[in-house]
Amino acid sequence: MSTHILTSAALPFLKRLKKNNNREWFAENKGEFKGIQTEVKTFYSDLMEELNTHDEVEKLKMFRIYRDVRFSHDKTPYQPHFAGSFSRSGAKLRGGYYLRIRPGESFMAVGFWQPEKEDLLRIRKEFELDPKEFRSVINATAFKKAWGDLQGEELKTAPKGFDKEDPNIDLIRKKAFVFTHDFTDAEVLSATFFKEVSTRFKTVRPFFDLMSGILTTNLNGESLLD
Repeated sequence: MSTHILTSAALPFLKRLKKNNNREWFAENKGEFKGIQTEVKTFYSDLMEELNTHDEVEKLKMFRIYRDVRFSHDKTPYQPHFAGSFSRSGAKLRGGYYLRIRPGESFMAVGFWQPEKEDLLRIRKEFELDPKEFRSVINATAFKKAWGDLQGEELKTAPKGFDKEDPNIDLIRKKAFVFTHDFTDAEVLSATFFKEVSTRFKTVRPFFDLMSGILTTNLNGESLLD
């Protein structure tokens, strides 16, 4: 039965993998990796179960440890981390959750990483029309405490069809809408890590609800799903 505590073997193994990132070492230690991987997957599965107590999550995707090096200058074959994403259910529920476990670089993230072209335009049009509710949600005290400032890649100037002098150009220039939170190694291995992650995930719901509403309606507020 899961105790919701990440295995203490995960970070030491990943540190060793980073120092010995080659196929020979990995082959010699694959049995240890498989055991740790199973426990890590259980932790992520438990997170998905917890998410489904307050949201509707249909899929957990655990990312492979094997790197695609075909077009990379970095030819090391393995990712020295565990990572997984959680997809919300159906067309009405937009946005996603993400958690990465990596020595010294663990973090969680939520939001919209690479919106489809049509979705990005719809979001920008909403901000051009009236972003007050969006700003209110992301600047609410509890949300701000949990997630800090909006992040994500942005254009240097206004996108085509938008006024660079628009008072909301700071939002319109965004190409992604993401919030992140970093964790120390001590926090990752603590008994409260599961609760910390699940609690922060829960606080993002107003943001997801608002963005889902935007992306499933037109500018007149009419549903695009009927």
